Amino acid sequence: MATTTKQRLALAICDFLSTSLTDGTLSAEDKDSIDVAVNCIAESFKVDPSDPAALSAATGTQNLLQIYGVYEKLKSTTSTSSSSSSAKAAPSANNPASNKSPAAEQKAPTDAEKAQAEDLKAKGNRAMATKDYLTAIDFYTQALTLTPSNPIYLSNRAAAYSAARDHGSARTDAERAVALDPGYTKAWSRLGLARFALGDAKGSMEAYRQGIEHEGSGGSDAMRKGFETARRRVDELEAEAATADPSLNSPTTPGSRGGGGGGPDLASLASLLGGGAGGNREGGGGGGGMPDLGSIMSNPMFASMAQNLMSNPDMMQNLMSNPRLREMADRFSTGGGMPDLGSLMSDPNIADMARNMMGGGGSGGGAPGGNNNGGAGPGAGRGAGR
Repeated sequence: MATTTKQRLALAICDFLSTSLTDGTLSAEDKDSIDVAVNCIAESFKVDPSDPAALSAATGTQNLLQIYGVYEKLKSTTSTSSSSSSAKAAPSANNPASNKSPAAEQKAPTDAEKAQAEDLKAKGNRAMATKDYLTAIDFYTQALTLTPSNPIYLSNRAAAYSAARDHGSARTDAERAVALDPGYTKAWSRLGLARFALGDAKGSMEAYRQGIEHEGSGGSDAMRKGFETARRRVDELEAEAATADPSLNSPTTPGSRGGGGGGPDLASLASLLGGGAGGNREGGGGGGGMPDLGSIMSNPMFASMAQNLMSNPDMMQNLMSNPRLREMADRFSTGGGMPDLGSLMSDPNIADMARNMMGGGGSGGGAPGGNNNGGAGPGAGRGAGR
């Protein structure tokens, strides 16, 4: 007698296989294979498929095929019900302004709830006026609990988040607000500010551009200022990227000047100081004489080097610790004249030091009217408004 669930299931399988031979499901040619399968199952699970009492205890009044048919019907009904529930929940899940349960989203706020939410918004505005940003966030959140899809409340909370320096939350609220009402331009302004603060200058430009477009007539002064601030930052970042890419700054020919953000013209510097392989200028290094100091001091490249050197004590210390430069200084002080600076500049350490003293080389590192440390941020904030 089968005593476990698995043994009863094994008996039900044996009964199903044997019945499949008699009801026409399988042909007589399959009989030998089915008999082998039944014997193997019976032997493995220690059951007797020929015992009617054991079979009756295992399957009851229904055989395995009927039991499985009931299971399939239940499965089909459950799948249909789940699909219907998912379809009903999908609009709420996809609603970018939703942070509530589907039941809460489907319930429209009553007039009393709308009035209460307006009162909470007013309290939030008063908290913003006193710079109590966390309290303002709390009031706006309470208002959104009553009316979750209100773009004004979302935009106001975005402003409070930005003021509290939670720019990630500000961006989320502003994006939800513009999705709900693209024509509410304050939300675009607050989205531009949040993106700018998070380092997304291009995204900030796009938000302000959308705000200008929805405002019409070229946009408000605040929106245009925000756009220009973001645009300048984009230009600065592109210029910095170009300066950092050696392939964009390398001279195209040996000895050519580094322009447009390129490296310093070391060959020209060496020539100016009296060096170079064939330098026989009067007083040049080739002859061991003094360099032309008037020409040196009137050269803007050398002036930039001197300015950086005087403002950086560490650079001066590194300069004097270089053995080749110390040798040059000793030789000059004992009347030995200037060394061959063309050869001196071939030392990569000295060449790199010269580039550093000249500010990394060249002009064009920043955008006109901008700066390279993100200083445009406050302007964007004022342009955003509240």
